[in-house]
Amino acid sequence: MSPEGNLRVATYNIHKGVQGLGLASRLEIHNLGHAVEQLDADIVCLQEVRKTNRKAAQRFARWPEMPQADFLAPEGYTAVYETNAYTRHGEHGNALLTRWPVLKKTHRDISDHRFEQRGLLHAVIDVDGAPLHAIVVHLGLIKGSRVRQVAQLGDFIEREIPAGERLVVAGDFNDWGARMRYAMNAMGLRDSSDLRGPRTLTYPSRLPLTQLDFIYARHLKPVECSVPRGPVWSRMSDHLPLVTDFSLQD
Repeated sequence: MSPEGNLRVATYNIHKGVQGLGLASRLEIHNLGHAVEQLDADIVCLQEVRKTNRKAAQRFARWPEMPQADFLAPEGYTAVYETNAYTRHGEHGNALLTRWPVLKKTHRDISDHRFEQRGLLHAVIDVDGAPLHAIVVHLGLIKGSRVRQVAQLGDFIEREIPAGERLVVAGDFNDWGARMRYAMNAMGLRDSSDLRGPRTLTYPSRLPLTQLDFIYARHLKPVECSVPRGPVWSRMSDHLPLVTDFSLQD
């Protein structure tokens, strides 16, 4: 549990719960369940979360019967999921897990071209009687797509979220060099990590060289930002999680 008066937010690309290729691939979803619990975050934003996958269910004997978002949610948490991509064997998307009550959820397709299906997941969460908006994103691999998707994100925020209410936007931005930071700042959102060198590098997990995962916020003051490290964390996904504690005090 985050310290009293703080809100802990984590973002994690879980690589669909599987690592490796072909016959060498291994199921990591069970380890990821323990990892999410260890993060002890009030809000966990997840990307590349599988709802169903018939091929993986046949390949792995211990494949969970329930969707991954529900499987990963610690006891007492609410899981919110929306599909971004439909594939030959199933579907996957973004998820949000939270120990606070969820008041509302919405989803927007922000796909930029037919080869990458992308979306944003928006949830309104009741934090001590006040609304907090959380948006989970997974942006495209092409720079031009990311620019246009951030513009769509800005339009969504302007239309759907009152200017005076607290907002967190977190996810895999695929943003080498934090080039989207300027556009996010223009929306009144600040990067909680502020590119603090090796401390916040998230990709690739085995030898982190850059930060692709970000947590932006407005009307929330970041207190601490960190990335869990070690052999266990480096084997579960190609990304490491990013964790930020925010102060809820004005």
